[in-house]
Amino acid sequence: MLNITEVYKTFNTGTINEKKALRGVSLHVHPQDFITIIGGNGAGKSTVLNMIAGVYAIDSGSIVLDGKDISRQPEYKRAEFLGRVFQDPMMGTAADMEIQENLALAFRRGKKRGLSWGITKEEKELYYDALKKLDLGLEERMTSKVGLLSGGQRQALTLLMASLKKPKVLLLDEHTAALDPKTAKKVLDLTENIITEHQLTALMVTHNMKDAIRLGNRLIMMHEGKIIYDVSGEEKQNLQVSDLLQKFEEVSGGEFANDRMILA
Repeated sequence: MLNITEVYKTFNTGTINEKKALRGVSLHVHPQDFITIIGGNGAGKSTVLNMIAGVYAIDSGSIVLDGKDISRQPEYKRAEFLGRVFQDPMMGTAADMEIQENLALAFRRGKKRGLSWGITKEEKELYYDALKKLDLGLEERMTSKVGLLSGGQRQALTLLMASLKKPKVLLLDEHTAALDPKTAKKVLDLTENIITEHQLTALMVTHNMKDAIRLGNRLIMMHEGKIIYDVSGEEKQNLQVSDLLQKFEEVSGGEFANDRMILA
């Protein structure tokens, strides 16, 4: 499904702020893999998602999706077959547009625009049914402006928008980090349900090691721009947080020093 081969990325090359973000990252993602990605600050987790999405150009290496080399494709062209949910609930939606208008934009991703009616009756029924599955009452507020929604509601809507056209890969970048624990659990449950229902291939960056262990079929740990641990199957199911901390110390030669992740 997705092959990342020997990808390197350095920011601010040749300056005092030079940062080697990715150092030869290689990752083979199988169809319907749900991979959780953990690591300390600056490990390269979000950078991997940005490279896949085309936010930044890679320095070297290749990214092949479904047999097609997308390494040099611009971000807007990749948007046709990628879905993404960001950490900030405000980034995935247009606040001044209605809920149904936001969904219509997502539904038309990758299609040519015309001068026909913006939202058809059939589409409204589709959006109503999709919103009803969220169990947040949004199906009765389809003409409400998205800016009136809470952070959790907006993130749930963004998740629905990102998966509406069944993307080839769904990218989740700490998409519950800005939410309170109760709302975060609700959004994570929705995430798991949507990925399972649509049989999506997904990569999820998280700072919560318990969530990383509980969710998905595969877990990778990153450190200083490299993948240092890749586990799946029964071995992943039997993992404990203490196992991850020990593995990190073994591979990196130092203690895990991210309080945010340990406290989570």
